[in-house]
Amino acid sequence: MNSRKIKTWAWVHKWSSLVCTVFMLLLCITGLPLIFHHEIGHLLGTEVEAPKMPADTPRISLDKVLEIAKAKHPDRVVQFASQPEDDDGLWFVTLTPTPAPTEDFKSVAVDARTGVVLAQPKFDEGFMYVMFKLHVDLFAGLAGKLFLGFMGFLLLVAIVSGVVLYSPFMRKLDFGTVRREKRPRLKWLDLHNLLGIVTLVWLFVVGSTGMINTWADLVIKYWQYDQLSTLLAPYKNEPVVAASERGSVQRSMDQAMQRTPGMKLSFIAFPGTAFSSPHHNTFFMRGNEPFTSKLLQPVLVDAKTAEVTAAPKMPWYLTALLVSQPLHFGDYGGMPMQILWALLDIATIIVLGSGLYLWLKRGNTVPAKTPAVPTTTAQGRAPPVSGPQSDPAPAMKAQL
Repeated sequence: MNSRKIKTWAWVHKWSSLVCTVFMLLLCITGLPLIFHHEIGHLLGTEVEAPKMPADTPRISLDKVLEIAKAKHPDRVVQFASQPEDDDGLWFVTLTPTPAPTEDFKSVAVDARTGVVLAQPKFDEGFMYVMFKLHVDLFAGLAGKLFLGFMGFLLLVAIVSGVVLYSPFMRKLDFGTVRREKRPRLKWLDLHNLLGIVTLVWLFVVGSTGMINTWADLVIKYWQYDQLSTLLAPYKNEPVVAASERGSVQRSMDQAMQRTPGMKLSFIAFPGTAFSSPHHNTFFMRGNEPFTSKLLQPVLVDAKTAEVTAAPKMPWYLTALLVSQPLHFGDYGGMPMQILWALLDIATIIVLGSGLYLWLKRGNTVPAKTPAVPTTTAQGRAPPVSGPQSDPAPAMKAQL
């Protein structure tokens, strides 16, 4: 590349990096404990587990489970019910003042075998809740999610521009060279470039999946408008089915499971909630394999008759969202993948921190006798270019 192209890419890299770096540091720091959220929950005693019983222990009716949970909060409505992926002996029932989306919810954990209320966990307080909210939306709701999504886009721009700058910047050095005998800033520049190129693919994957995750609310609303509206045309203008008019939820679940053999239940959305319609219990089924367990198949069951209305295939944009969520946190490969994700996260924190250091120390980049014009590098400075030359090599020598 000639000097003008290098300066252009360096400008793009500098400003995309500077704008997003602080927020990316926040996301990396808060994301680190979220990688191990189950393990941390066990250590803190906040994870709820069903008592050990024989696998063939009979389950009580889901209608009874909901009745037990609602008795704890009779002034609320049941919004969702779900089971952990690895424990079908436990039900989590979410109750809210209305079916509409809200942050005001109560959760009741009920033993699926005995009907005993095991706990009423509070997911809206504590250390992990603060980490989660900072990571997801900065405590700012949809606006916070979209803002972080834009920061993720700037991160992708910084990654691409950093890759473009890497080749001309490092062509005179062997891969992995860190010049410790030189000035501290030069050492950090080499370390920044090395870790940046090593974590390139991972950071691009995590950054892009994180950006996709910030669109979740909008994607779901679009799905409801795009596909569910057609399926629900026969129910148009009808009110939400009253609780007294609803049929057996257990029978509805049995019908949904018959419609999707070989799949397991992930969660149930009840009439009027964000993931259902005013007239259906919507059962979201999942596969049994590590990958297919992240893909959901909705089954709409009429809340009055307990008959299956439709089982639409997920559109590509919802599939992309569902795949991106576990990939973002490394939930596919168990503990080995979690440890790998954590190590790469720490390396990224070093890349981002060194980028800030390089920017703050930019005035000491070029020796006083070198007639070079300082611009920006990958995350900090680019090779200074003296005059309108087309070959950047002389400037590289002055810089390095």
